[in-house]
Amino acid sequence: MFKNFIGNNLVEAYHRRKKATRGGTALTKTAKLIAAIVAGMVLWALPTEVFGIEGLTIVEQRVIAIFCFATMMWLTEAIPSWTTSVAIIVVLLFTCSDSAFSFLRSVPEEQLGELISHKAIMACFANPIIMLFIGGFILAIAATKSGLDVKLAKVLLKPFGTKSENVLLGFLLVTGLFSMFLSNTATAAMMLTFLAPVLKTLPANGKGKIALALAIPLGANIGGIGTPIGTPPNSIALSYLANPEGLNLQIGFGQWMMYMCPFVLVLLVISWLVLRALFPFTQKGIELHIEGGTKGDWRSVVVYVTFGITVLLWMFDKYTGVNSNVVAMLPVGVFCTCGIITRRDLEEINWSVLWMVAGGFALGLALQDSHLAEHIIATIPFGEWSPLLMILGSGLLCYAMANFISHTATANLLFPILALAGLSTSETLAPYGGVSTLLIGVAISSSVAMVLPISTPPNALAHATGLIEQKQMVRVGVIMGMIGLVLGYVLLFFIGKYDLFGQIQ
Repeated sequence: MFKNFIGNNLVEAYHRRKKATRGGTALTKTAKLIAAIVAGMVLWALPTEVFGIEGLTIVEQRVIAIFCFATMMWLTEAIPSWTTSVAIIVVLLFTCSDSAFSFLRSVPEEQLGELISHKAIMACFANPIIMLFIGGFILAIAATKSGLDVKLAKVLLKPFGTKSENVLLGFLLVTGLFSMFLSNTATAAMMLTFLAPVLKTLPANGKGKIALALAIPLGANIGGIGTPIGTPPNSIALSYLANPEGLNLQIGFGQWMMYMCPFVLVLLVISWLVLRALFPFTQKGIELHIEGGTKGDWRSVVVYVTFGITVLLWMFDKYTGVNSNVVAMLPVGVFCTCGIITRRDLEEINWSVLWMVAGGFALGLALQDSHLAEHIIATIPFGEWSPLLMILGSGLLCYAMANFISHTATANLLFPILALAGLSTSETLAPYGGVSTLLIGVAISSSVAMVLPISTPPNALAHATGLIEQKQMVRVGVIMGMIGLVLGYVLLFFIGKYDLFGQIQ
């Protein structure tokens, strides 16, 4: 996180708490790690005939073992999720690539199978989607350094006045807006900092405090759906949809926003109504004071102009012809050249998220380039499955998993498999919106998974205020999760039925 970020103390406290509690005791963590390694080694050593996949090669079997190891590690979090992703890439390079150890390649070619290009595996660290995230992080850092985030918060919250219920709506909408372009964790920390003095003015026993505290994680989690950079699962979904060698469904940044931003707005308004009903205010008025502001130097002006141009280019990428991943490099180039972003700032980029996403891309690459994907498609009768059951079932599975483990880890596990299933069943999925409904539905499902304090960092930060009981968070999380799933799939079915994304299924 950024050292000069408003609310940085909350983020640091969250990460310390998460590190202290992740995976249980040292003995428990070690047991989980050993179990994952043993399971992977067993799958690695079994005869290929045991898997029941015709034509399975040794390299493909190794990929299965690595995938199993990754699954267990991401589910148990015996070690941080991003370190699992790095381990995946390293193991793939040394065991399954064309630069693997010689003794692991010294078997007949027909048994060994197709080795994966080591250059392709390493390129996962520089995937265009990774560049998109870096551009988003750079924008966020620059906005923080220039005070643009505080200025926007002041300007955007001012129209909501002093009426308690309107202030609640303001926090929901502004948090949702920031979450589209800043990380959910950073957004929640910043807005909770702004909220702290407001909470002090409310009655100690009033339910309005709970509503305001819950508005922050709700706004942050839901707002992330609005743009491809709002949350990692969105970008991962688009990377599979846009892969020229795979699905090749070109959905632009602007197209995503065109349909997802109204959806986000509807969910935020529903959240407001739910919070008002469950936690009514006893005090009718709230005085809002936000300290800090923008700097008046030329660098701040550069940040404002570049921020605006970048967002506009993202929104109209289909009209300008400039890919959103390329647009993301504009603020990187401008801010670094002008000295707005320094070497120290680059060190504050959330590299763990980027590495975690890269590990998921490496798993998907291994499935494709080892030809394991082809054999899985041939073995599993995806075409015989009910397309509606596949779409809704994958969303519910993602929702269930994402409430307990990292949303990015959930996406990394599900997207490679679902992309294979979608590729082989594109015709049967077409009446329900095609492969885009399948993958984007999973991305939405992960974002609305916010039942527990451990479900998302914004939830954990809000719960740490001491104002929210877990049962209250569960109640609101379940209600908004179910509403989000229903409305999300209705939207995706509608988009698919009328081919609003404009792709050929």
